[in-house]
Amino acid sequence: MATATKALTPQVVRAKVTSKGQVTIPVEVRKALGVKSGDRLRFEAQEGGFRVVRDMEENPFEKWRGIGIPGVEPGVKGVRDYLRELRGYDEFDDDLA
Repeated sequence: MATATKALTPQVVRAKVTSKGQVTIPVEVRKALGVKSGDRLRFEAQEGGFRVVRDMEENPFEKWRGIGIPGVEPGVKGVRDYLRELRGYDEFDDDLA
């Protein structure tokens, strides 16, 4: 059985600070953090230094909001109406509501 190996990120990576206080983030670090141009980073103070993490302001599930069956309203009412349309309506459905 073949297994995929993931490249390990080096434990020490160095970068130089410019006179404007800017740093180019090494490609290994960008890949490990999953950051790209325009993304935001968060610097969290820790004992002895700082921790750098990708800032996730948006909800990672937001991109999935609203997907589903086209023409079906969101929420319980939409699902109930859709199921009634699929299997046909009978009086038993009124007792379930």
